Amino acid sequence: MSGPADPAAARRELGEVLLDVRGLRKHFPIRGGLLNRTIGTVQAVDDVSFAVREGETLGIVGESGCGKSTTARLLMHLIEPDDGVITFAGKAVARKDQAALRELRRHLQMVFQDSYSSLNPRLPIEETIAFAPWVHGVPKAEARKRAQRLLGAVGLAPETFARRYPHELSGGQRQRVNIARALALEPRVVVLDEPVSALDKSVEAQVLNLLLDLKAAFQLTYVFISHDLNVVQYVSDRVLVMYLGKVVEVGPVDSIYARPRHPYTRALLASRPSMNPRLRTTEAPLTGDPPNPINPPSGCRFRTRCAFAEGVCAATEPRLAAEGGAAGGLDAHQVACHMMGPGSGHSRAGRPADIP
Repeated sequence: MSGPADPAAARRELGEVLLDVRGLRKHFPIRGGLLNRTIGTVQAVDDVSFAVREGETLGIVGESGCGKSTTARLLMHLIEPDDGVITFAGKAVARKDQAALRELRRHLQMVFQDSYSSLNPRLPIEETIAFAPWVHGVPKAEARKRAQRLLGAVGLAPETFARRYPHELSGGQRQRVNIARALALEPRVVVLDEPVSALDKSVEAQVLNLLLDLKAAFQLTYVFISHDLNVVQYVSDRVLVMYLGKVVEVGPVDSIYARPRHPYTRALLASRPSMNPRLRTTEAPLTGDPPNPINPPSGCRFRTRCAFAEGVCAATEPRLAAEGGAAGGLDAHQVACHMMGPGSGHSRAGRPADIP
């Protein structure tokens, strides 16, 4: 699966920052003992910051447990962050402000991974899609007409599927219904959490192409979460790589895939299977399991699995910066690694040519 024909041209058409996240943090308490006291915390998302421009697709990748899905639920305010600010269209949204939260959820919708459990088994498909517009004040007749139009837009004939129930549909058809439901409120941003991971490969390709067509037709902005690196490369303008609740690398998709700079990103890309026998690896690019998120390593959280780890990696947490230590803008390729910053104290610092 290859990327869009001209991703550079697509990026030139992007607008201003629509969704801005700063210092997002979520720790889940672990309770135990006779008094059910807090005995630890799972640091699921820890100081995550990023921005998404209007018309852009930001892909988020990483191993299971890195915090991708938790980040998605924090964006939607399905769970409340412990800290951080989420700004949408220039306005910070707090959970206590119910009016602002209601408006945010009208413009920010989500498609979940499990296409069956996210649908009400007792509602026909038409009612499922029409329910949200009706709750937000659209007359029922108009809401049903909108549902039928959206069914057609996602490739499901309304006269055939409108009165069917979720159990009467295939997995790909149910996910198309979920996409239609997400579009029912005419959102500006759609958060897609592993939207094709449960589908067959032939159906996956159809749904991915549908998402690209809908993005153009409805002028959408996507936050696309997946563990499939090929899928992320196909749909994304920029890619954000997470490891153990932290952002370790972010940049344009072409730059990330052609020249990954963080050791973890390089290991992820090296783990992709190849159809060419000459390009197949005989050794695992990364060994060991991720550390316990209850008690993550000091400094760089990847250091316990990194072949280049040194003393500075344990002593100091690296910050996201462009090569050479510059902060960089949204189009900059930024890495959280001591090897990329001159003067960090790492023996390879400032010598990217020496990094394999």
